[in-house]
Amino acid sequence: MWVILKFNKKNLSFLKKDFLKYLGNDVKFYLPKLKLQKKIKNRLQDIESFLLGDYLLCFHKSFENKNVINSLKYCKGLKYFLNNFQEAQDEIKSFVQKCKTNEDENGFIKQCFFEFKENGIFQFLSGPFINTKFRIIDRQNTRIKILIGKLTTTVSKENYLFRPV
Repeated sequence: MWVILKFNKKNLSFLKKDFLKYLGNDVKFYLPKLKLQKKIKNRLQDIESFLLGDYLLCFHKSFENKNVINSLKYCKGLKYFLNNFQEAQDEIKSFVQKCKTNEDENGFIKQCFFEFKENGIFQFLSGPFINTKFRIIDRQNTRIKILIGKLTTTVSKENYLFRPV
C-alpha cells in the first residue's frame, strides 16, 4: 500500500534509515525529481528539485495496518502522513506509473510529463528564458510557438523545461 508523507528535507536520510530499520528492506521510496536551471552569478547552473516539494511516496505491504503507521509517526525527519491515502491508491499508482514512464535515463522527469493547453500561461524552468512567463500560441510535433510579452518565437519542447503557472 502506498502512503504519502511530508518530510523535512534536511533529515530525509534519517527518515529512510528509520523506515528501513522498522519495516525491512522491502520498502520502496519514490521521490520524482526535476533538473532545473538557476542563474547564479550570471551563469546557469543545473539544480535538482523535487517535483512534489517536501512530499514523499512510500510503498510497503504493512501500511494497511494502522498500528504500523502510528508507530512510524515519530521517526526523525517525518512531519506527518497524509490522511485518506487508502481511498486514493489507484490515483497514487497511476501517478507513480506516469512519472516513471516520463523519466529520462538519469531519473529526472522529462517535459512530456506536463500537460499543457494552448493560451495557458507557463513559466520556463530552464534555458535562457528561465523564470519568464509566456503563452503558447501553436503546437507542432517537436516545437511550440510562444508569446513572451510582445515577442513571438518558436522553441523546442525537448530542450526546455516549463510548467503551467
